[in-house]
Amino acid sequence: MTATRSIRPVTLEEAPDIPGLSARRFHDATDYERLSELTIASSLEDGIPYLPTAQNLQVEMDAADGADPVDDMVLVELDGRVVAAAGVERVVREDGPKYQIWGTVHPDVRRRGLGTALLGWNLTRARVRASREDPLVRVELACFSEDSEVGQRALLAKAGFKAVRHFFLMRRQGLEDIPDAPLPDGIEIRPVLEEQWRTILAAENEAFRDHWGHREMGESDFKRTFDRAELDTSLWVVAWDGDQVAGVVQNWVWPEENERLGVKRGWLEHISVRRPWRRRGLARAITAASLVKYREVGLEEAMLGVDSENPNGALGLYEGLGFVQASRAAAYRRDLAR
Repeated sequence: MTATRSIRPVTLEEAPDIPGLSARRFHDATDYERLSELTIASSLEDGIPYLPTAQNLQVEMDAADGADPVDDMVLVELDGRVVAAAGVERVVREDGPKYQIWGTVHPDVRRRGLGTALLGWNLTRARVRASREDPLVRVELACFSEDSEVGQRALLAKAGFKAVRHFFLMRRQGLEDIPDAPLPDGIEIRPVLEEQWRTILAAENEAFRDHWGHREMGESDFKRTFDRAELDTSLWVVAWDGDQVAGVVQNWVWPEENERLGVKRGWLEHISVRRPWRRRGLARAITAASLVKYREVGLEEAMLGVDSENPNGALGLYEGLGFVQASRAAAYRRDLAR
C-alpha cells in the first residue's frame, strides 16, 4: 500500500478575513490540475497568452533544481477551491544567486489583500532559505510581471522592487508574405535527430552566455525541454556548418492553449546564433524558416519574446520580419536584506 502524505496547513500572515479561506502546502500531483485552472483564469483576465496544462506545470516543477513544491509553494483555498498560489525558487545566474518569486490570485478574490499576504509569505520563505544556503553573499529577489498585471506591479513597487529590464511579446499575424531570407554560404538546415538533442542544447547554452540574466543550462533544462508532451522537433530549425551547430530555433505549438484562445499559433523559442556565425544573416534566415514551417503545417500566426535591450539587434530583426509588439513585461529586482 502506498503511503499518502497528509495535507499540511500554512499560517498566512496578514491574510484577509474571508470566510472559508485557508492556506496549505502543495500536496500531490493532483494539485497541478488546480494550479493549471488558477493560472489559466488569471492569464485570461490579464490578457496573457500563457495557458499551461497540468502536465507542463509538473514538467517545470520537476525540472526546477532550486525549488521543492512541498516546501517552496503555498496554495490558498476558498471553500476547497484553489484561488491563489505563490512560490520561491533559488536560481544561480551570472551575477550570483537569486530567489525568484511568483504569485497568482484568481480574479474572483483580487483587491482584497490576498496578494499582499502571499508576497509576505514569499519574502519570509526566501529569507529562511537564503540564511541557510547563501549566508555570506549578497542575495537579490527577482520577479517577472506583465504590464497588464497592474495589481502585481503595484505590490512590487510598494515592496521596493524596481524594474531593471523590459521585454516584449512580438506577434506576427498572417504567414503568407514571409520575406526571403537565404542562409549564409556553407550553412544548411537539417532534420533534428534524437542523438543530437544534447549537442543542440549545448549550442544554445553557449549562444546565450552573453545575454542578460544568463543561467547555465543543465540536466534539468534537458528534462524541461524534452519531457513535454507537445515536443515536435520536426518543427525546430537547426542550422549546421559541417558538424557544428550554428543557430537554433525551438518551435513549439500548444494545442490546448490555441483552442482556448481561438488561434492557430506557433511560438518561436530560444532563438540563438553562436558567436562565430553572427552578423551574417543567420538569425534572420532561421527565424524566417520557422515561419515557413508554421505555414506549411497550417498555422496562421507566430509569437516570440525578446529582450528590449538585446545587444545583437534582435528587436529590429523581428520587426523586419513582420512582427509587431503585442505586450510588454519587466524583470524586477530588489535586495533581500532591506
